[in-house]
Parts: sequence; structure tokens; C-alpha cells
Amino acid sequence: QVTSASGEGTDAVVILEKTPFQEEKVSDLLKKHTKLELQMRNDIYSTYHLYPPPELSEIKTTVVYPATEKHLQKYLRQEVHLIRETWEDYKNITLPFIQSQSFSIQWVYNILEKKAEADRIIHENPDPCNGFVLVPDFKWNQNQLDDLYLIALVQRREVKSLRDLTAEHLPLLRNILQEGKEAVAKRFGVPGSQLRIYLHYQPSYYHLHVHFTALGYDAPGSSVERAHLLADVIDNLALDSMYYQKRALTFALRADELLLKKFQEAGRV
Repeated sequence: QVTSASGEGTDAVVILEKTPFQEEKVSDLLKKHTKLELQMRNDIYSTYHLYPPPELSEIKTTVVYPATEKHLQKYLRQEVHLIRETWEDYKNITLPFIQSQSFSIQWVYNILEKKAEADRIIHENPDPCNGFVLVPDFKWNQNQLDDLYLIALVQRREVKSLRDLTAEHLPLLRNILQEGKEAVAKRFGVPGSQLRIYLHYQPSYYHLHVHFTALGYDAPGSSVERAHLLADVIDNLALDSMYYQKRALTFALRADELLLKKFQEAGRV
């Protein structure tokens, strides 16, 4: 909790993450200015506590302030439950819930309108129908490629999630896949074959976006119950325009989430 000058407390979320080791700096960790404390030795095996110098002790820190109750709950440890959502469930439970909530995505519009993060844009296709903006995700500090993470935000504002997609959106999705891979290869030297390109369902915010992560990075939300590869989404829509209005989709919900309660009330969990 952050205390203002007036003495009032406002909730904040502070996320501390150890950044990946950079290969070229590993040797520096073992030099004489690094403190080592032996913990255990057994034959050829030994373990130590290693205290690196400050310049090698970086912790990526993300701050959400002021934080709403939804933000606080998002980062608390919770039991999770798998939901198998049919199209009827989506229409009768999920969509009314989404429409009843005030999920702010002004920060997305700020990026699209270049009111914020304009200097971070990696690639932009300004077409209002089939265009998008590619920017680094907040999770990536851009110091190394091991945890590369970018987000493609579509220019269209009426497309909320995977459930809204039809064959009409194929030109948009193909642009993201092709132009996104080319932009990452040009800027960062990472080929498309080393990228994981996918959508979340459920998404964390309801403006269609696509995740680009390094294939070797175990990115949050890349698990099978949430991630849908963009190439597969394109193929599915090419086969059947209404694919995502027909099939059931699986996703996980935390125990305290209101949407889970809605499914429980409907007898679907």
C-alpha cells in the first residue's frame, strides 16, 4: 500500500522478477568481486549462496498504481478451475459478464493513437481494418532475447477476443503473422521458426491482441489450456468461418473470479 502526502493509503501491485542471466556476463559472476558462501559439499557436488555485484543483480520491477481490486486479485495465489465453455455458455454467461464489467483498456487506445509508448513501436500497419501495432510487452525489459515478448494490438476496436473471429478477419490475422515475424527478424534477428505466436482465451483484456514470445521462453499464459497458436487459428477459420462460434473452448479461472461464480450459478462447473 502506498501512502500519499495526505496520509491516505492507496493499493498498489509491485511485481519483482529476476531477469534471465545473459550468457556473456556469466563469467563475471564467478570473478573475485562476487561473494560465495559454501552451503554443502559431497564428493564432486557442492552448493553455494552467490551474492553478485549490484550491476549483475537486476530485478525487473513492474508497478500497477493505483491498483483496483481486480488487479489485487489477479496477482494473489488462488486455486484454479478448468472451464469448458460452449458457444451457448459464451452467449449466456461469458458475454453478459464481459458487457457488465468496466474493464478499462484506455492504455491500448493510447498506444494505437500514439499518445503513449510511441517510441516503443516496433512495427505499425495503420490500416483501420487490417492493421495493427507491434510493441514490447511490459514483461520484457529488452535487455536480452531469451525472454523476448511482444504484443500485436489490432487497430479495430470492436473485436474483443477469439470468440469474435470469423473468416472476415483472415486478412488481419495473416498480416499480423507475416508482418510480425518479418519485423521481429529485422529488428531482433530472431527468425519466425523461433517464435511462439498465439492468442489467449480468456484474454486478460478484451481488445484483440496477439502474443509474440521466444520459443525457448516459458512465457506466462503459454500453457495448453490458454494459448491458441495464431497459425492454427488462421487454418481453422479458413476451414470454417464460424469455427470459434461453434466449438467449445477450455480455460482456467481462479477460485475468487466472478466469472467462475457465474458458471457455478448456472450449474456449468
